[in-house]
Amino acid sequence: MEKNVGGFDRTARLIAGPALLVVVLAWLLGAIALDLWLGLVVLLVGAILTVTGLTQKCPANSLLGMNTFRRGSEPEEERPTETPR
Repeated sequence: MEKNVGGFDRTARLIAGPALLVVVLAWLLGAIALDLWLGLVVLLVGAILTVTGLTQKCPANSLLGMNTFRRGSEPEEERPTETPR
């Protein structure tokens, strides 16, 4: 799978994902109260956002045909090469 997460999309994932994981940690330590299912959903969403932000690859973006990774929009072999002067 090619990279398809970049720019603001990646930044948002790398902020929201770890923030949600901190919420889960606070829940596990008893600092905040969450329902079990809500805690598990927050954990899952936080983990997915963090991993997709770090790897810059998102299966959902592929399914939807979205690509926010600008340099990865065209395959390497099809990119025009500069000729030396």
